[in-house]
Amino acid sequence: MAKNQSRTPGRDVRGGKGRGRAQASRPGGPKGKGARGEKGRGPRPLPGAAHRGPQPRDRGDLIEGRRAVEEALGCGMPLRSALVQERSGERDQALERIAARLEDAGVPVERVPRGRLDALSSHGAHQGVVVRTRPFEYAELADVIAAAGEGDALVVVLDHVTDQGNFGAIVRTAEVVGAAGVVVAKARSASVGVGAYKTSAGAVMHLPIAQVPNLARAIEDLQGAGFWACAATEHAEQDVWHAPMGGRLALVMGSEGEGISRLVSEKCDFACRLPQRGRVESLNVAQATTVLCYEWLRRVETGGADA
Repeated sequence: MAKNQSRTPGRDVRGGKGRGRAQASRPGGPKGKGARGEKGRGPRPLPGAAHRGPQPRDRGDLIEGRRAVEEALGCGMPLRSALVQERSGERDQALERIAARLEDAGVPVERVPRGRLDALSSHGAHQGVVVRTRPFEYAELADVIAAAGEGDALVVVLDHVTDQGNFGAIVRTAEVVGAAGVVVAKARSASVGVGAYKTSAGAVMHLPIAQVPNLARAIEDLQGAGFWACAATEHAEQDVWHAPMGGRLALVMGSEGEGISRLVSEKCDFACRLPQRGRVESLNVAQATTVLCYEWLRRVETGGADA
């Protein structure tokens, strides 16, 4: 099979008829049987112009504690302001070094009494410093579609991945392979915080990340823009080596514990799994995403061959 855009109408990727559906599950592993993807339609037409523009989060995040603040500075997280405990008695050299780093980074530093920090602290462990981050500016789904252009493109869709470490690692992989963007749900999903900045190695600043209220509808919009939606699930009948992973691909990855939800999986055109010989149940979602993203890149760079 060549590219996704050249599939023959009326046939699925396994040779059957009709439109396949994916079973909800975790992204890796060899077990079970899943739905079959369709081989059928040509590229879907691009939708009409939609409202675009970054969407900031509703509130700024507070980061407290010396190590957390130093990590935020180290990974380049945008910081709006800092509150540092005012000097009293013997100078705290470690705290002063952090204050100096904040000032060197252009972050306004205000000296305040300990009581004000205590009032802001969520768990009483501010260690004399609290910073407020700048709200991360999320993209619209239309921005991701626009970044994809009209040729081969990859969009990673995360179905309620909640761990910031996994989220950041996935964004890093997506940026490295040249994905057009990442799509996440607004509710019950990891947001772009210190953990995501750190594990993404700053990739969150270079790749459109769209928050959407309804992932199933977002998949429909991507399909309307010519993408084929692939559900990564251990229950898929076909493995990744035989799935149509090239072309315009919306790669759907499930949450760490529950995998892909039924409603989201039903919107996908086909499913695939990672083959496995070992005893461990499966890779985690970040590792599995890396393998699948690089398989998409391999297909694109080798002329779109599906196997």
